[in-house]
Amino acid sequence: MPASIALSNLSWSTPDGRTLFSNLDLSFGSDRTGLVGRNGVGKSTLLKLVAGDLPAASGTVSVNGSVGMLRQIVQVQPEETVADLFGASGALEILRHAEAGEATAEEVASADWTLEARIASALARAGLEALPDTRLAALSGGQRTRAALAALIFREPDFLLLDEPTNNLDRDGRMAVIDFLADWRAGAIVVSHDRELLETMDVIVELTSLGAVSYGGNWSHYRQRKALELAAAEHDLADAERRVAEVARNAQVTVERKARRDHAGRKKAAKGDMPRIVAGGLKQRSEMTSGENARLAESRHVQALADAAAARDRIEILQSLSVMLPPTGLPANKTVLRMDAVAAGYQQMKPVIRDLSFAIIGPERIAVTGPNGSGKTTLLALIAGLVEPWAGKVSVMTTMSMLDQRVNLLDPSLSIRDNFRSINPSSDENTCRAALARFMFRADAALQSVSTLSGGQLLRAGLACVLGATPPALLILDEPTNHLDIDSIAAVEAGLRAYDGALLVVSHDETFLGNIGISRRLELSPPLPDAPPT
Repeated sequence: MPASIALSNLSWSTPDGRTLFSNLDLSFGSDRTGLVGRNGVGKSTLLKLVAGDLPAASGTVSVNGSVGMLRQIVQVQPEETVADLFGASGALEILRHAEAGEATAEEVASADWTLEARIASALARAGLEALPDTRLAALSGGQRTRAALAALIFREPDFLLLDEPTNNLDRDGRMAVIDFLADWRAGAIVVSHDRELLETMDVIVELTSLGAVSYGGNWSHYRQRKALELAAAEHDLADAERRVAEVARNAQVTVERKARRDHAGRKKAAKGDMPRIVAGGLKQRSEMTSGENARLAESRHVQALADAAAARDRIEILQSLSVMLPPTGLPANKTVLRMDAVAAGYQQMKPVIRDLSFAIIGPERIAVTGPNGSGKTTLLALIAGLVEPWAGKVSVMTTMSMLDQRVNLLDPSLSIRDNFRSINPSSDENTCRAALARFMFRADAALQSVSTLSGGQLLRAGLACVLGATPPALLILDEPTNHLDIDSIAAVEAGLRAYDGALLVVSHDETFLGNIGISRRLELSPPLPDAPPT
C-alpha cells in the first residue's frame, strides 16, 4: 500500500482553550506539500500531531509509512558530533576498531561497511561539507540545520515533516534545501513562508481559521487560484448583501402599499358606501393578509441574512496594509553613508570585515548579501555605532534608524503608543494615532504591550514607530522576514514600498528583495583565516 497520511475529524485547542482547528479532514500522499497560513493558525501543531509528538484532542491521525521530522537544533553539547545526529557514533566506532584490527569477531560480523558512504551521500544531498566526527558546536546555525536535514535523509522516511527549514540559512543553504526538495520523490509536508521554496511544491494546503483547503500546484498557482476564489466569494457576498437590502425595501413597499389600501377602505366605509358586513369582512381579510405578509417578509429576510452570512464565512477577513508615509525630503545627490577602508572584528588578528569602502547616495535601496559569517550583521553594527572599526572611517550623514530581528528599538514593557511617543517626542497624540493607524494599529490595538506582539506585529510596530511621523532618511533592516508569515511579509513589503528614503537590508529572501525594489547589492565574502587587520 502506498504511503499516506490521513487526518479525520481532527480538532485541537491550546491549553487556554483557544481552538486552532476543528473537524479537520485532510490527506497527504507522495506529493511535496507546502503548508501555509498565518502565524498562530496551527501549522506547527499540525506537524507535531502527524509526527506523534502531540496526542489528538479528538479525531484521528492515521499514518501509513514512516515519518521523519526536522527539528531545530537550539543547544548542543560540547562533544556532540554530526555522527550523533545520525545515531551512528557507535557503529562508526566499530568500523574504526575493525580498520585498526582491534574489533572482536562479533563486532566485525555486525559492522556496516556502507555506513560512511551513506552518511557522506546524505551530507552531500543537504549541501554540507562536514565529516561524521565534526563537532556540532563548530558549525553555524545554518550548517546545523543542514546536518539535521542530512540525518533525516539518511533514515529514508516515507514522509518528511519540515518546519521552516530555510530559516536562518544563508543563500547557499537556502538553495541547498530548495534543490534537495525539488528532487525529493517521496512525501513531504513543509511549513514555510519561503516563497522560492514553495514554488517547488506539488500541492499547497492553506490552513486558516475556516479550515484547510488543498490547491494542486505550486505557490504561483495557489496565488492565482486564491485570487479567483476570493473575487468570486466577494462577488457572492455583494450579491447576498444586495438581496438583504432588496428584501428590506420590498417589505417596506408592501407595508406602505397595504397601508394606503387600508386607508382607502376605511375612508369608503366611513362614508357609508359599503355594507357593515362587507366592511367587517374586508377588515378581517386585511388583518390576515397583514400577518401573512409579515411572516413572508420575515422569512425572506432571515433567508437573505443566512445567505449573506454563508458568503461572508467563505472569506477570511484579512486586513491589508496600504500606507502613505510622510516624505523624508532626501535629495537624490545627498551622500547618506560613507565607509572608507574599514576593518573590524571581535578577535585580534581575525577581522570579520577587511578594507571595506562603499557609499550610499540618495534614496538607494541596497541589499547586503553573502554567506553566513561574512560580516553582514557586523556591518550593520558598525553603521549603527554599536561596534567601533579597527581601521578606516564610518560616516553617517543623515538621520538613521535600525530595526534588527528582535526590534530592540522598542521597549517591550511599554505599549505601541507609548513607544511611538518616546521615539517621536515632538509628535502629538493625533499624529501618533494617525501614524499607528496607517500600520493597522487602530484604537485599542495601539495600546497593546509590545511584549505581547507576534513577530509580524512586532516588526510592523517598529516600522510604524520609525516611519510614521518623521521618517529617517536611512533605514537599516536585519533579516526582517525571519519568523514572519507570508501575510505579514506582504504587509512589511507594502510599508517599505511607500518609504522614499535610503534602505539598507540584510536578507537572504530574494522574493522579498525583489518586491521592495532593491537597486544595488553589496556582496560580502567570508573573512580570510587568521588574516591580520589592516
